[in-house]
Amino acid sequence: MNDEILKAYDIIKEGGIILYPTDTVWGIGCDATNAEAVAKIYQLKKRAESQNMIVLMNGDKMMHNVFTEIPEVAWQIIELSENPTTLILDKPKNVAANLIATDNTLGIRIVKEPFCFKLLEKLKKPLVSTSANISGKPTPKSFKEISPEILKGVDYIVNLQRDKIGGKPSTIIKLSLDNQVKIIRK
Repeated sequence: MNDEILKAYDIIKEGGIILYPTDTVWGIGCDATNAEAVAKIYQLKKRAESQNMIVLMNGDKMMHNVFTEIPEVAWQIIELSENPTTLILDKPKNVAANLIATDNTLGIRIVKEPFCFKLLEKLKKPLVSTSANISGKPTPKSFKEISPEILKGVDYIVNLQRDKIGGKPSTIIKLSLDNQVKIIRK
């Protein structure tokens, strides 16, 4: 696994995009602070920049670097969630502007999956994560369902967990600084 972390890290540091296994489904990712790399993912997915992507983080230090204010309930949800959960939070900073939604929010997920966690540890920056499909097409449930267009369009494909099947997208919860909670996807 360490070789794959180093290879993915080198590509990401150079502004490239990778295809990698996440704690949910296969994802396309890049350095969340690199607007040009983020734009490459939108282009590859044929996705409008108004359709936001999420970023993965590996803990509270990274979260505090991206958000000045974090609702207390966010920490409780992160701690108590048994399944991968994406939180949409207000007023992000220190990420590429083309990741921030028009309402000044950003979706994030704290990962526990070993590859992603260790890659984030080395990168020391959030990692974009979006499903490995062309926008509007079904999310692939396994590596072999990923379209050739996506496979050819990334700079590197992580050689791990290619036989894993059955990933499920995360739950999405929007938490506003004014204490509003909204379930977007269960």
